[in-house]
Amino acid sequence: MKINHFIGGILLVAGTTIGAGMLALPVMSAFVGFFPSLVIFLLCWLVMLSTAFFFLDANFAVEGEPNLISMVHKTLGGWGKVLSWVVYLLLLYSLTAAYIAASAPLFSSAIEYVTGYALPDWLSPFALPLIFGSFVYLGTLGVDVINRLLMLGLGVSYFLLVGFLPEHIDNTLLTHTDWSPILVVFPVVITSFGYHIIIPSLTTYMHHDRKKLRWILMIGSLLPLIIYILWQVLILGVVPIEGKESLVEAWRAGASATQPLTQILKSKWIKIGAHFFSFFAIVTSFLGVTLSLSDFLTDGFKIKKSWEGRLFACVLTFVPPLVFVFTYQRGFFVALEYAGAFVAILLIFLPAMMAWKLKEPRFYSTFWGRLLLIFVILFAFFIVVVDILQQWGSFQPLISKYLQ
Repeated sequence: MKINHFIGGILLVAGTTIGAGMLALPVMSAFVGFFPSLVIFLLCWLVMLSTAFFFLDANFAVEGEPNLISMVHKTLGGWGKVLSWVVYLLLLYSLTAAYIAASAPLFSSAIEYVTGYALPDWLSPFALPLIFGSFVYLGTLGVDVINRLLMLGLGVSYFLLVGFLPEHIDNTLLTHTDWSPILVVFPVVITSFGYHIIIPSLTTYMHHDRKKLRWILMIGSLLPLIIYILWQVLILGVVPIEGKESLVEAWRAGASATQPLTQILKSKWIKIGAHFFSFFAIVTSFLGVTLSLSDFLTDGFKIKKSWEGRLFACVLTFVPPLVFVFTYQRGFFVALEYAGAFVAILLIFLPAMMAWKLKEPRFYSTFWGRLLLIFVILFAFFIVVVDILQQWGSFQPLISKYLQ
């Protein structure tokens, strides 16, 4: 069977982008309303697309099949290498642990529904790594094949959800606008457009075809943007911001947007669609994250790409998150709370700094190129500061009127 790598590349970018963060987007953006969130989405998408191109150009500047470690060491030296090691592992290990923890109850309920047998609590976290880790072992081609099926499932469950929602939309809910808490939205939105980690794997997979890779990044990131915007219209138009079954209550409980949605509509199909959508969103992003982490560790530790080497890379990829899920789950969730800052450093600041050092393309040395890079670097610092202040509770007064 002939595999179209171009289509597969687009789906890998889209699948890596559309993760569990999508379920939190309407909850966080509810404070500002639909139209302000639309502005934030467009700005963050443009910034992340720009830094994806920076990342790609830096990848091409290093010979062979480099991952982030080799790219940063070649362009920025030792300080960049240390920074990328620390932030990359914190971000991707925390994401992997979160996906494993979030998928465990979904696997348990699905198996119990089909077989009537309830999995022990200690066994369910192994389901995601054992079932889908084999595709990560097979590399980008293996992940591409299974990701196509999962993206199909994600699309079907998404349209199952949205098919029932338009008739319930209250247009007055979409008119809510409050710019004052706008800062609280940026970290979760910027994290929801983090697909750059898959670029080194895609570069090898696409045989270093720069033109096709640029199109893959553009189309692959545009699909999630469109899906996010439609999702915003549907959730913010159906679920009220305040009240007993509202987005603010979901925010208080740390729940996803589908929880108040299923409570309001009380539809069996909405509930089924929400469960499947959550599952496919988690697994598609899990595959992109763990494939990238495996390739990163292979590059960083100079692991040979033999079957033993790939197996060892998989062990390094899956064992640490599983250990923390069982022993100190909170440790990874603390790291996950700062995901916005990690993404800003890893996927905005470092790509811009690497592009600053590049001699080709020459655009980076021009006045407009330098101006773009300075803006992106400042934007990265802005996200880091905002995320830290948010975790310290500095923005609580901005949303206090919704919490009374």
